[in-house]
Amino acid sequence: MANITVPHPLPSPEEDAKKLRKAFQGLGTDEKAIIEVLGHRTAAQRAEIARTYAALYKETLVERLHSELSGDFRKAVILWVMDPAERDAKLANEALKNKGDRHIWVIVEVACASDPDHLMAVRKAYCSLFSSSLEEDVASHFAHEQPLEQLLARLVSSYRYTGDHVDEGLAQSEAAELYNAIRKKQPHHEGVIRILSTRNKSQLKATFNHYKQDYGKAIDEDIESSGSNQFTSMLKVAVCCIGSPEKHFAEVVRSSVLGLGTDEDSLTRAIVTRAEIDMKKIKEEYKIRYKTALNADVIDDTSWDYKDFLLTLLGSADP
Repeated sequence: MANITVPHPLPSPEEDAKKLRKAFQGLGTDEKAIIEVLGHRTAAQRAEIARTYAALYKETLVERLHSELSGDFRKAVILWVMDPAERDAKLANEALKNKGDRHIWVIVEVACASDPDHLMAVRKAYCSLFSSSLEEDVASHFAHEQPLEQLLARLVSSYRYTGDHVDEGLAQSEAAELYNAIRKKQPHHEGVIRILSTRNKSQLKATFNHYKQDYGKAIDEDIESSGSNQFTSMLKVAVCCIGSPEKHFAEVVRSSVLGLGTDEDSLTRAIVTRAEIDMKKIKEEYKIRYKTALNADVIDDTSWDYKDFLLTLLGSADP
């Protein structure tokens, strides 16, 4: 469900590296050429271009991009060029240096909107980059914020079964367990955290479906009505990222462009991290929920090369 368009025939990594080198040289930088190359290559292709560039010119592509570009455009391009696991490890580390719900969203996204193998790769990259584990840094950062620390630490430590097997009986019984805890205004109950941090995503989606069928409301609606605090807010985000990540990222984009000023970091993160995963579904959800096209809001709230780059990753304006 990605929207990235790759040219056919595909230029070789050496051709792309040389085109980028030419874009960096002379008076001024050719930003359009950079977008044309990097905005139309997959993660594997970008990695090969970066390796080839380093071999040809004895400098890393990221270092050169950092020196040639600036502002939000530079941030977006560099995040796009990075290895996806290293990128998400970096985003998680930066989030842990800040306070506020929007920063905690990043931790939940990495833990719940990624497939299990990617989360493992992020955890490995985090250890290499920061000489500590994501799990211990989450536990340390939120040590005095129970039960939030328990929830987040369990989520980032999980390794879920990757198959599609579903036990309908278990889904129904755990839907009841979730309902009883939430109804008693105990969303922090150990059973809730255990279910959300251990079950595979297909199993959890079946559980969420049983919850709505058996009790008449979606689980995220009941979580929201069970209390207004940071824990319930993050629990709701976790449920959304597991069950319908396109809904969460549509909300991230919308909240980043509403009001005075634009939250460029959140906007960049949502588009860059999901462009190769489910951007088509995010755009569809955005149009349904907000009655406007995601592309149109990006056009209204961004400008120049930053806008052009994000629109390249978003693809066509439809829907």
